[in-house]
Amino acid sequence: MRLYLTSIAMLFLLFTFGCAPTVPSFKVNVDTIGNAEESAKSYLLLPGNKDTKVEDLMFKEYSSYIDRALSDLGFVKAENFENADIAIFLGYGIGDPQEQQYTYSLPTWGQTGVSSSYTTGTVSSYGNYGSYSGTTTYTPTYGVTGSTTHSGSYTTYFRFMYLHAVDLNEYKKSKQEIQLWKTTVTSSGLSGDLRRVFPVLVAASKNHIGKNTGNMVTVNLSENDISVFKIKGLAETKK
Repeated sequence: MRLYLTSIAMLFLLFTFGCAPTVPSFKVNVDTIGNAEESAKSYLLLPGNKDTKVEDLMFKEYSSYIDRALSDLGFVKAENFENADIAIFLGYGIGDPQEQQYTYSLPTWGQTGVSSSYTTGTVSSYGNYGSYSGTTTYTPTYGVTGSTTHSGSYTTYFRFMYLHAVDLNEYKKSKQEIQLWKTTVTSSGLSGDLRRVFPVLVAASKNHIGKNTGNMVTVNLSENDISVFKIKGLAETKK
């Protein structure tokens, strides 16, 4: 019975949290307002997070993924400020861990009745007297007799990045910051490792960067998808 209940519990967790696996799928939400097709393609990529410098190692790693995505979209990375038509600010982060509670029921297993019975015995005689000795055997039936309620918890993390494009040509003339487009990418899940999730965020949003989505678009993507390998620069070794 214990093995039966353990199997039920494992199946519940498998179907509830999608734990099958070695290769998780990420649900990514993408929302872009504005239109990159109406803006220039020569860009500078700059930190959007406060107090982050272009020399920051994390920014360098994440910006390399963005550069690959933008290159595939036809953008050209400018060598300096003077040659750039737009500035793209890259922001990213991860929220505090959030504990989620859940409850579930497991069946209890036991005897539900009797399906049949049979009796065996012997008759003994002693002169004018006799006696009978018999044993009745019952065949029980088993099944679900009820259920027990259990509870548990798991932790999720909110992961995000955004790309905010500004018209540098206008800024050079008037010092006014005119926003051309903004792409916001969000995801919630079990992984609190932003370095692991970030390439997935970029790959899932690549075809929507700078393009007006009209509403939030949801993309489901595995971290072993070829598009993620391309963003990481590993496509040639993973074909």
